[in-house]
Amino acid sequence: MIKWLNSLFTKAKPAEKTDIMNKFLIVGLGNIGAEYVNTRHNIGFKVLDFLAKNEKISFDNLKFGALAELKLKGKTFFLLKPNTYMNLSGKAVKYWIEKENIPLQNILIIADDLNLSFGTIRIRAKGSDGGHNGLKNITFLLNTQEYARFRFGISDEFKKGKQVDYVLGNWDDIEETKLPERLEVASEIIKSFGLAGLENTMTSFNGK
Repeated sequence: MIKWLNSLFTKAKPAEKTDIMNKFLIVGLGNIGAEYVNTRHNIGFKVLDFLAKNEKISFDNLKFGALAELKLKGKTFFLLKPNTYMNLSGKAVKYWIEKENIPLQNILIIADDLNLSFGTIRIRAKGSDGGHNGLKNITFLLNTQEYARFRFGISDEFKKGKQVDYVLGNWDDIEETKLPERLEVASEIIKSFGLAGLENTMTSFNGK
């Protein structure tokens, strides 16, 4: 009887580990409020909203953010839009990592990037915050730069001293026309991150 019980516990451990490794936290950075909905700085929210609509899932307003759950091929993707405002994004990320017991390597942060031309995609396994306040706070609260980030280019077509107005401004007409295709690609990146892994995702999508 004792041997039989021990064998059950021994078998349970790998299953528990596998379950944890099948969970992913996808965080789209942005600011809450109607005035920010269509701004460049809110591309993280826009990507997750696009994916959720296509997959016919909805967000629930929970602690520190709006959360939707997407299940694909045995994987669970927690899509998070923090409600802490950009500068305190790390508070929401840290809370949901701990609550759902998600490994650091299964986290993907989506953020805008002024240093990339519009719609350009850059996925990295780690790196600096690049001056992005959302990433800066996440790095500070997680005490590491070792998390994957998906940067979406918004370009730097603004006059001197107008950076804040540009980042918090709405997409122009040309960008609006091109966004749907870019959002479709962004959705595929999220799925690939969980289903194919970070390395394959970087190979397949960087620069596209």
